[in-house]
Amino acid sequence: MKNEPLYQQIKNKVKEQIQSGELRVGDRVPSEKELTEKFHVSQITTKHALAGLAEEGIVERIKGKGTFVCESSLTATNSQPYHQNGLIGLILPSMKTRIDQELVNYIEKYVSQNGHNLIIKITRESQFAEADAIEMFRNMDVKGMIIFPTEKETYNEAVLRLSLDKFPFVLIDRYMENILTYSVTSENEAGTLEAISYLLNKGHKNIGLVSPIITNTVTNERAKGFEQAFLKRRTTIDKNLWLTLNFNDISPNKTPKLIKEFLVSKPAMTAVFTMNAELALYTHWAIHSLKVETGRDVELLTFDPPGITGVTFIKQDIAECSKKTVDLLLEQIEGTYNPKRIFVPVTLKLSENVEMLETILT
Repeated sequence: MKNEPLYQQIKNKVKEQIQSGELRVGDRVPSEKELTEKFHVSQITTKHALAGLAEEGIVERIKGKGTFVCESSLTATNSQPYHQNGLIGLILPSMKTRIDQELVNYIEKYVSQNGHNLIIKITRESQFAEADAIEMFRNMDVKGMIIFPTEKETYNEAVLRLSLDKFPFVLIDRYMENILTYSVTSENEAGTLEAISYLLNKGHKNIGLVSPIITNTVTNERAKGFEQAFLKRRTTIDKNLWLTLNFNDISPNKTPKLIKEFLVSKPAMTAVFTMNAELALYTHWAIHSLKVETGRDVELLTFDPPGITGVTFIKQDIAECSKKTVDLLLEQIEGTYNPKRIFVPVTLKLSENVEMLETILT
């Protein structure tokens, strides 16, 4: 106990009071100032302690009123020892996008809240590295794995073996179409349908698509959503306006030039949808370059926030995806095996320019 940080010692003390019944659901927890005086520590330390308890769902902090014990506190405190010290393996293809970083952040948060420790392996889109990571984690006797599969046409045999062995694992972002496993993904088709419908409603008829080769469930669902938007409007879709890129062609050195050449060759195109934030960045550069040279402008819309002002995008609920993923993994670790696919809703986030115009009009 003495080797633990002071804020952790205070957290443990509050948890003990809840478990013993000294503090009950709805009771007010001592304030930062009261804890400071009681434990003879700084107020920053007690602030961290209460913030940590709130993140674990043990207490609720109400501005102007204080900190109170939550209804979920007994479940959270009682379940902690059950999961203590388990290892969970997380396999990612990269860490280059904001989505990757958010996934790691939230998965680590929910894994830690359940008493496990997270270890991470980045495959850099290599199925060989993915297979090695799976083998390494199994040799380390991890309790379970969360796998964000590589962008390949076929699934790794090592992943299929996990499914056959009924080893606890959850696929995140993608799933295996013909094999029922645990998976969590965003509502890619519905989100893309809404986005393309938004462009059609604005009067765009010639809408382009920039995508990696359509090889997995994510790109396939987003392509379907694109098509469905045109079908619902009974409008002809021109797939000559689709640019699909080989994985080897997607890089800062190659892609922007390829997209610009594509835009130049399709003068009727007035809007373009990109499958992800990385392609949105390259497309934005191409559009800007084209506008400077010719004055022609093309509206850009993308899946995931590209970090560019004035671009409308589809926002995934990464926190909810992560939470459901960890919940499904714990379900298996605790002895239940009932494979399921969960789809998490997405939101169309209009650009600041559009929101400002709508505010003025209303």
